[in-house]
Formats: sequence, structure tokens, C-alpha cells
Amino acid sequence: MTQWTQAEMEKRLVRYADLKGLRNAFIDARTPGSDRKENFTIIGPGVSENKAQVVHIPEAHGFNFGAARQPFGCTNSQHSHLTAETFLVHTGKWRFVFGANKDEGYLDVEPGDVATVPTHMFRGFEKRDEGTGFLAVVLGHDDPGKVVWAPSVFKMAEDFGLKLLKGGKLVDTTIGETVPEGAELEQPPTAEKMAELATPSMDELSKYYIPHAKMAGNPSSPLAGEGVEEAALIGDVDAQDGFKAGPIIGHWTHDFALRRLKLETGAVVAQHSRSEREVIFVQSGTLEFNWSEGTLILGAGDTLTVPIGLVHGFRNPASADAIAFIIRGAAAPAAPQFATAQAAE
Repeated sequence: MTQWTQAEMEKRLVRYADLKGLRNAFIDARTPGSDRKENFTIIGPGVSENKAQVVHIPEAHGFNFGAARQPFGCTNSQHSHLTAETFLVHTGKWRFVFGANKDEGYLDVEPGDVATVPTHMFRGFEKRDEGTGFLAVVLGHDDPGKVVWAPSVFKMAEDFGLKLLKGGKLVDTTIGETVPEGAELEQPPTAEKMAELATPSMDELSKYYIPHAKMAGNPSSPLAGEGVEEAALIGDVDAQDGFKAGPIIGHWTHDFALRRLKLETGAVVAQHSRSEREVIFVQSGTLEFNWSEGTLILGAGDTLTVPIGLVHGFRNPASADAIAFIIRGAAAPAAPQFATAQAAE
């Protein structure tokens, strides 16, 4: 059994300043407008097509956690995912654009908002305001598969010397790489496949978005208390910790629950343990994570993964609210077990 010392827990913390990104993770890496984006794989294998992608924490969680960082005007080309793709808007204003040809609707989002996009449909996103923005992304399942690119992406990639092998490996002919003998190239989706990737109506897609102003704390949350609120964001089904399904429920499964935890200055969440993995992404402010062996101070953009069963608590030591998104690694998370209750038994 692992002893969760300060040193061991620091290995489970990925600070924003320490993120290692890749600018040529995908087939569209040289397409004008898409050539300045960075891809990050924080937890799990992700969907990068380049073996040079750094995976910060490879441990299986039941979902993947990564990010994209892009400057003003930079786009992420139209693609489709096999599993859930959920966006946590950390910084910047963005537009999600739908359809293979970017002509089937769009959704504008800003910091603190959350949007999840159905599987088997084309989506892309672009940074809309000045400066650099950062989107955190949750992908469903341990193996999220590879993306399906819109037909136009293949043509643009070939024009700039990039080819994609079946299985998702990127070949860069401009640096002398060649297609291995006998290897097959990935082909653009067929007309039949395109029909399977139809875009739902904007009325439906709008149900999968929640702006930060509408995120409301659940008074039935076991974590709720003075200066502490936990808001439900995504829940496929009713959970066992006081949360009903929703408010975002897709016609596809996420198989994780997404919440927002908010602590006012000086607020505390008593020590407790969870029955599923818990990944904490700090949206803003300062969050203290404490357990019997030590303390970690998390700032905006930091990511921490908490081991199952570790007794831990939270505190806000700063003068501004601490706001964190929490991904719980189960569709129906169990109720937390508080240390005080365990001691009394």
C-alpha cells in the first residue's frame, strides 16, 4: 500500500507553469490558422498523433485530462471524437464551430464556462480575443480512440507535408520521414461515414453548455457548508452523494461526473475520502489541499489527481474565492466518507 508522502503527492500535481505542450500533435499542425496551437496531455494517453507528445501522468483514471493553448485567431480544425469531449474554459474567449465545413452553428464561451460536445459529430474551436487562451479538456474512457478529421483537413495537411497513418501516427515528410513499407494511410471519411457524423440541431447542442453565471451550488452536497458550495455540471445519472443527474445530460455517456467547488476566503472542507478518482483543476484563486502527511497549495491552472481512499481536506487561505473544477471518475459518485465519522465508529 502506497504511503502518500509529500513527495509522492507532488508527483500527482501538474503545475500550469510546468506543462509540456506540443505544437505538432495533429495532422493540421501546419495548416494556416492552426499552426500556433499547443496540445497538452496531462492525464492518460490522450488523442495526440505524435509520439513526441509528453504524457504527464499516464495512470488510468477512466477518463483523460488534457488541454489546448492558442493565441488570438488560432483555430483547431474540424474533427469528431469517439468518446465525450468536455471543455472547461480557463482563460480567453472561444467559439466552438460545428459541422464538417464550419457552417452548422456555433457556440461562444468565456472563462469559467463549461461545454460538452456529443460524440460522432464535427467540431472545431477558435480563440476569439486578444492574447493567449487555455482550454482544459476531459475526454471519456481510458482509451479515447483517435479523432476523425473532416475531409478538408486531409487535403490541407498533404499540402504541407503531413500524412496520417491508419492507427493515428503522424508522418512529417518535410523532415525526411517516410511512410513505412506496407503501411496504410488514413483516408478521409466516406460519404456513408459523413452521414453518421451529422450535426444535431443548435437547440440540442445548447443544452450541453452551462455558463459560469448559471452554476448553482447544491445545498444537498455533503461538502456544502459555511462559505463552501459544490455545483453539479455534468452527471449522466443520479449519484449517491446528494446529486441528481444533470444539469447537463447527453444522449451519449460521459462515465464521469463534473462539479465546480467554490470556497470563500477562510472556508474549509473537512477531511474525507472518496471511492473514485478525483481530479482537481483550479480555475481561479488559491486552494490548499491537505492530508495527514502534508499540504499542497494549488494555484490557477494547476491540476492534482487524488488517490482513491486518501483522506484529505480543502481550505481557501487567500483573499479571493477559490474555484476549482472537479472530475469524479464515476458516472454515479459515492458519498464521501468523512474522517470524523470514521473516527466515531
